Amino acid sequence: MTLTHLHLTQFRSWDRLQLEPDQRPVAIHGPNGAGKTNILEAISMLSPGRGMRGAAPGDQARRGPDVGWQVRAVIGERQVTTRALPGLSREVAIDDKASTQVALGSLMRVIWLTPAMDRLWADAPEARRRFLDRITLSFTPGHAEDALAYEKSMRERNRLLRDEVRDAGWYRALELQMADTGAAITRNRLDAIARIMAAQDGAETAFPAATLTLLPGEGAADDPDPDSIATRLSEGRGRDMAAGRTLTGPHRADLGAHWGPQDMPAALSSTGEQKALLLSLILANARALADETPVLLLDEVAAHLDADRRAALYDEITALRAQAFLTGTGPELFETLRDRAQFLSVARDGDASHLV
Repeated sequence: MTLTHLHLTQFRSWDRLQLEPDQRPVAIHGPNGAGKTNILEAISMLSPGRGMRGAAPGDQARRGPDVGWQVRAVIGERQVTTRALPGLSREVAIDDKASTQVALGSLMRVIWLTPAMDRLWADAPEARRRFLDRITLSFTPGHAEDALAYEKSMRERNRLLRDEVRDAGWYRALELQMADTGAAITRNRLDAIARIMAAQDGAETAFPAATLTLLPGEGAADDPDPDSIATRLSEGRGRDMAAGRTLTGPHRADLGAHWGPQDMPAALSSTGEQKALLLSLILANARALADETPVLLLDEVAAHLDADRRAALYDEITALRAQAFLTGTGPELFETLRDRAQFLSVARDGDASHLV
């Protein structure tokens, strides 16, 4: 579905903002701190989770945690509202009826790339798991429910481990739940990797294609068989009790990436190639979701890209059946998009952002 209307109230640096995007890319430019990224973050809140910054609801209000915020949108023919009142968790309404964050994933598939993700291949495995799970969520909205159920069962099991409870019956029920949801998580991730790889095949692009793998870390975290997961959890109780936490399962998985004729590991590539590789995966994600009209949020996307690759990126974006919102410090960064995009100039006056 297409995002055709966006209205922000007291969100980050925006007192009010109203946009009516169309199918053209939206190039948002202005100086650092003007509020460009806040627009992208607001759009990311139209998907499940904490958005592209991972912030708590109280931290997103323009005047602090004692003031609420609201994002309203029209997605296809649906009216969507998400907000957080002071001191409360985020609420979602679809067509004025209370709904869930998971339901947002079925309305609009949101994909983002931020400067913080530039270190993805050098970061700890947790960052790559989050990246993979965002991709997986774009294909399988129910992945969020599987992950939440798994985490809940694991927290309970970890509590038993820390309390040194030795009753096998207490563990068995939790481990069966973890095995079922853990197997679903792994199947979802493997399916997402396969779809990304397929979307890269045959694509004419200036960005390197990657070979992706789900790395097990400790404990065969790439195993989609619930019986195997349950057995490993049962056999590992002693070791887990000594550690005070669960040491095996999909929460220990990692995402591996190699590219080029020399099968270069992403972590050993140059900064520019790592950025290009990330963009390749984001574009493949959008390409695989073309029938869903995904939304791309590309924050400071021109960083580490030379002029030729910037031009190639914009050509690919306009060729995709996707909506795209891009930010940069100046309009010259989007010169080759000049006749193909909506341009927004953003400035900040005191603590409030506004359109110029």
